[in-house]
Amino acid sequence: VKSSELRGRGGAGFPTGLKWSFAPKELGSRPHYLVINGDESEPGTCKDRDILRFEPHKLIEGCLIAAYAVQAHVCYIYIRGEYYIDGQKLQKAIDEAYEKKLIGKNASGTGWDLDIHIHYGAGAYICGEETALLESIEGKKGQPRLKPPFPANVGLYGKPTTINNTETFANVPDILSRGGKWFADLGVENSGGTKCFSVTGNVKKPANFEVPMGTPFAKLLELAGGLKEGRTLKAVIPGGSSTPLLTADTAMKMTMDYDSIANAGSMLGAGSVIIMDDSTCMVKTLTRLAHFYYDESCGQCTPCREGTGWLYRVLQRILDGNGKNEDLDLLLSVQGKIIGNTICALGDAAATPVESFIRHFRPEFEYYIKHGKSMVEVNV
Repeated sequence: VKSSELRGRGGAGFPTGLKWSFAPKELGSRPHYLVINGDESEPGTCKDRDILRFEPHKLIEGCLIAAYAVQAHVCYIYIRGEYYIDGQKLQKAIDEAYEKKLIGKNASGTGWDLDIHIHYGAGAYICGEETALLESIEGKKGQPRLKPPFPANVGLYGKPTTINNTETFANVPDILSRGGKWFADLGVENSGGTKCFSVTGNVKKPANFEVPMGTPFAKLLELAGGLKEGRTLKAVIPGGSSTPLLTADTAMKMTMDYDSIANAGSMLGAGSVIIMDDSTCMVKTLTRLAHFYYDESCGQCTPCREGTGWLYRVLQRILDGNGKNEDLDLLLSVQGKIIGNTICALGDAAATPVESFIRHFRPEFEYYIKHGKSMVEVNV
């Protein structure tokens, strides 16, 4: 897994093999747990849903391999509550695997025991954060924990726990059967393998596309059918709503891998590519995103609890036609006080879009403040 250069597909992009190596080498009296993050609540993301629905057995096989690697006999698959039907399909696959003795006692005749359980969340975005997810499984309110200690040492029920995204585990069976080098060679340096990108927004064929890492963004846009007739590309969010916005010119020059997107000024994240054409009002779009993060803040940290509401209310004021030019600097000031001052990354996720939207499209916000309507409505 280390040689495959597989990096976590949930957003952080941490090397998977390295993460697994953090599990204590000696089992002792403390059981190890394996947890799969299938919460997938990032706006624009729907890749894990396809894996749960169409390839559940590949996920189960990945669970078994990973559990053996980190010496875990119990695995929890955490799925957002809205994915109930997809969870039913996964549960059917788990039942079939038990019947065939592929998992359970003496799983696949290897002498290794593994039990897999599904845990449904209640649709809280914050539970996509790994420690909040653990709190939720334990039956507590889904709020992030202070780190350290990290889950590798003190995780589920205070025991060593390894957590990865659904897509990450689904890649493991092919890596083990074909070799780490084979997987690494599919991608580019520092970004091995393939990646599922959820392409949504103003395209003709919004869908999930699995392509090699390093695929040009222009090619991905072409796979999604391109823009609707008569439209031009305005902006792209390359990794989900928590990653910085990129202008059309910048996006068309980048390739879909960690380093290229970082050099362009954003992040690959979960691979949730949101396409915006020239009919998109940036004021309305940012206000909608700000409301999402305001609504989903767990309220544990003051900068996030108060800051997300502040961002949303100021943006809504602009949208209602009561904005002032000073509001834009106020927004930048508030987002600057949120970033880096919270327990988890939700505060950063809420603040990052604000900075990038205003930096790239400030004239559009100024026009809305002056005229009380969108520049887009005038030009379209």
